[in-house]
Amino acid sequence: MTDLRLPHRLTAPEPGWTVQADVVVVGSGIAGLTTALEARKAGRVLVVTKTFLDESSTAWAQGGIAAALHPEDSPEQHLHDTLVAGVGLCDETAVRALVTEGPKRVRELGALGANFERTPEGEIALTREGGHLRDRIAHAGGDATGREISRALIEALHAVKEDPGIEVVEHALVIDVLTDTTDHACGVNLHVIGEGQRDGVGAALGRAVVLATGGLGQVYASTTNPPVATGDGVAAALRAGVDVADLEFVQFHPTVLWLGRSAHGQQPLISEALRGEGAVLRDVEGRRFMVGRHPLAELAPRDVVAQGVISAMTETGAEHVWLDARHLPADFLEQRFPTIVARCRKHHFDPATMLIPVAPAQHYASGGVRTDLRGRSSVPGLYACGEVSCTGVHGANRLASNSLLEGLVFGHRIAADLAEQLPPQSEPVARAGSAGALDPAARVFIQGALTAGAGVVRSANSLSTAASSLAQLAAERRSDVLTTESWETANLHAVGALLVRHASLREETRGGHWRDDFPDRDDRRWRGHLISSLTGDGTVRTRFEELP
Repeated sequence: MTDLRLPHRLTAPEPGWTVQADVVVVGSGIAGLTTALEARKAGRVLVVTKTFLDESSTAWAQGGIAAALHPEDSPEQHLHDTLVAGVGLCDETAVRALVTEGPKRVRELGALGANFERTPEGEIALTREGGHLRDRIAHAGGDATGREISRALIEALHAVKEDPGIEVVEHALVIDVLTDTTDHACGVNLHVIGEGQRDGVGAALGRAVVLATGGLGQVYASTTNPPVATGDGVAAALRAGVDVADLEFVQFHPTVLWLGRSAHGQQPLISEALRGEGAVLRDVEGRRFMVGRHPLAELAPRDVVAQGVISAMTETGAEHVWLDARHLPADFLEQRFPTIVARCRKHHFDPATMLIPVAPAQHYASGGVRTDLRGRSSVPGLYACGEVSCTGVHGANRLASNSLLEGLVFGHRIAADLAEQLPPQSEPVARAGSAGALDPAARVFIQGALTAGAGVVRSANSLSTAASSLAQLAAERRSDVLTTESWETANLHAVGALLVRHASLREETRGGHWRDDFPDRDDRRWRGHLISSLTGDGTVRTRFEELP
């Protein structure tokens, strides 16, 4: 593999203040809050979040959380469905941990206060989503599962905030992972806005650091991710020399409300659960194009449905397809999917009486900071959990509703590891590197380059063009004004450049990576992982690790 040199290295100025804890958790979604609540058993915990505690991708999750809770279901069946969706690249040991521990963790979440929908007998009600051969999706508030889980976890955190062992810092962007003389993680640099004496750049020191910063969706022009999803955790880990894997596998959700060419940024998701209740996909000429394309039709894994949607759009020359739920009772739609119905009506579409225009948009990053079964990265003392991580459970394509489960299960696993081993606090050392950020105005050009070059469908030509555009932006858009926005833009650029690099190297189509110049899956050459890390001279080195 050849090397990639990032055109800039971001280094924060000297911190103006310092705060210290035993464990620093960066992020406040299900992964971060679960880890923080459990890690209190290991020592003092500092929770750092980019805006407010409840502003995370978790809060936007509609469909639910998957677990084998039904008597006729089993972890083995959940394992099977996850491996199939992952298209040969899942770590089976990690998946087995996920599906085996998942049911207990979901029930514990209910006991903590998450109000899941219940059957008349009092059991957690279950529904189905794409790729699942059983009903195993627990949901809350109709289609507001993530919001309810976030509420329950935040209330649990508030309940223990009187404990001096838990502290929260909001409006704090992670910039760099701090390491000591032995390259052990010992804290993070933060940029904080409006926190009184902690305003500006400071350092949060800890005996261990957990990154739970979410995804990278804002690297694309259209995404279901909230504005805070700018790849900060992956970028900070990369700068610290951590192994980053599988960035080429980006999941594009097949049914995102299409609002026209001018729509930009976070777009309204139309949950897969709607198809689980019977909604179907039609092309603009009215044909159900998923029938015959896959045995599960509209409930095939997301990569299959997204490819089907793109093919239907290409064949008809349209910019969207239709989601048809008109045969479902209006009162059922309003009760089961109140959020989706309200959002559609806000944009003058009524799912009960009208066809809904949908098209794929970026939804989830299956790759990220590479970890082991306890959430440990390649840098001692640095852990990663949730979408920022690459635990191996998703492979090339995440199975629907496994993301919340991953954050829950691996948050517990990280906390258990922290309780067993926490090294003494060490002092960070300065690392070589030049300060550098990008003009925030460059963000739209980064998004344009990634959307055109490394979107749903990719090719050598499109990826080469994207790489050239990103290199030019880095040369022309440097900024000496260090703000949250300029750091975010630099993070998007770094993550986008590495994503393009991985996608260029993988010459096959698999899961969330679709190369129209290499349309077939190639297990002989590409059954394995692309793993990148930053070397001491600023070069990003990428290697291929073949699976046995």
